[in-house]
Amino acid sequence: MAIVALKSQRVTIYDANGWILRAPVSTGMSGRETPAGVFSIVEKDKDHHSNLYDDAAMPNMERLTWSGIAMHGGPLPGHAASHGCVRMPYGFAQNLFNTTRIGMRVIIAPNDIEPVRFSHPALFVPSAAALADARTYSETLAREAGDAAEQVGRAKSDAAIAARAAAPVLASLRKLEALKTRAETALASADKALAAAKTEQATSRAYDLRQKVAAEAAELATLLETAKADAMTKLAAAKAARDVAAAAEAKLADTAKAAHDAKLALEPVSIFVSRATKRLYVRRGFGANFDVPITIRDPDRPIGTHVFTALANTDTGGLRWTAVTVDAGDNPKDALDRIAIPKEVLDRIAPITVPRSSIVISDEPLNSETNYRTEFIVVLNNQPQGGLAMRQRPADDRVADRNSWDGGSLGFSQWGNWDANRRGGSQSYYSRRW
Repeated sequence: MAIVALKSQRVTIYDANGWILRAPVSTGMSGRETPAGVFSIVEKDKDHHSNLYDDAAMPNMERLTWSGIAMHGGPLPGHAASHGCVRMPYGFAQNLFNTTRIGMRVIIAPNDIEPVRFSHPALFVPSAAALADARTYSETLAREAGDAAEQVGRAKSDAAIAARAAAPVLASLRKLEALKTRAETALASADKALAAAKTEQATSRAYDLRQKVAAEAAELATLLETAKADAMTKLAAAKAARDVAAAAEAKLADTAKAAHDAKLALEPVSIFVSRATKRLYVRRGFGANFDVPITIRDPDRPIGTHVFTALANTDTGGLRWTAVTVDAGDNPKDALDRIAIPKEVLDRIAPITVPRSSIVISDEPLNSETNYRTEFIVVLNNQPQGGLAMRQRPADDRVADRNSWDGGSLGFSQWGNWDANRRGGSQSYYSRRW
């Protein structure tokens, strides 16, 4: 998790044990303020250049919105000076880029905040047995998808062989049909010549010619019928092979989707509860799973914006949770106390909750930046958003459709040595290990 504090112009990186890195930043200047809220990394580009500001270099870019808000290396003058992005020290940005993952949570907060250990009866408690069953099921479907892919390969090979076998027969059939047509034309001409003969000698010659042409036509007709029968057999075999390949591909599509869904079910789950819409939204990865109405006690009273994150509990093998309040309202406990998560949601999600899963509760609705290529994006509407407001979303940013019911590491490894030769003036950052 990364937390950018706008007031102190600082970014702090956390792993499962606490904060591990800090660095100064430069966020959006007045009128182009970096929006405060809850984001995640949706794209990474080592050598990115701005398409808004004269192809400006944005090294080690980690995108937060598709309209252009990102974290990247850049000059730090000691105050907010960007057009909305979060500039970081160049060396820091480079090393951070090499260790983060797509989907990592990034919180941009008006003030200094930090996650704290937290427990509450509403937070999900996984079942070891359910997780084991889900993993077994996923592995089984993955094998079935692999077998189906092999079957498709064999079926396509058989179809190609059958098509090659039918090709020369079809060519021969077309040639025989042309020869038969010419022979029939020649026979008709011989009949006319025989009918027109005036002398006995001419009649004899015309008769002999007609007999010869008739024999050739008859032979070609026989050859043509034989070729047609052969062609029908091989064409039928080719069609049957194509049908088998098509059925194998359909089975592969079904098994691959089932395997994908089973694997996705073991990915971290994200829950978003909005007081504004009184709905609970569920996502795994960047895909919308479903959303349902939810009851919030005292719905007209502010609840704040809170992020609860599941971490691996190395002592028990289960989960432990942290909480961070981004925007004031209720405290985390009171916020959860006011939420009544439907039992069907709990039954479906809680048993197979894994580390890096999260619950976000907010007064805000989902921001329009949320789409099929993002995690939940929640922007605080009581904070300046100049850097977001002046950007236009790409034309192809479609919001994910709602689906019906049918249907210990946080991404950081060994940090290694930091580059001491940093550009951009007197930039410094601090590393803390736990």
